[in-house]
Amino acid sequence: MFRSLLTCALLASGTVYAAEPATVVASDGWVRVLPGNLPAGGYVTLRNETDRAVSIVSASSPDYADAMIHRSSTEGGMGRMEMVDSVPLPPSGKVTFAPGGYHVMLMQAKHPVKPGDAVSVTFTLSDGSKVPVTLTARPANATGP
Repeated sequence: MFRSLLTCALLASGTVYAAEPATVVASDGWVRVLPGNLPAGGYVTLRNETDRAVSIVSASSPDYADAMIHRSSTEGGMGRMEMVDSVPLPPSGKVTFAPGGYHVMLMQAKHPVKPGDAVSVTFTLSDGSKVPVTLTARPANATGP
């Protein structure tokens, strides 16, 4: 009996202290669509509305075979792009995925995507929560939403 009561008390206390998933809000989402089967770049601003830090650890899209988080940079006059494992999202802060910086590299469209279409992307956070985002497809020469 004592063991059952102890187990119940421990389970209840674990529930009380369980962290709530982060609340992250997306805005200004868009994707630059390139001709043919070239990869597309997805851009968005993500705002952390909590008082604890989280990280963006992955992305996926039902519209593309693969979605990876990349960062573009320029060093010594040379442009480069690298895949990143996570993007920090500070408490009550924001991170902007924009040309020349962080972006979602969307590979192998599962269907033709043209300007004006909606593209779904889901970001996964370090706490396991998911942030679904709708990006508006823009033409190859677009520089913003």
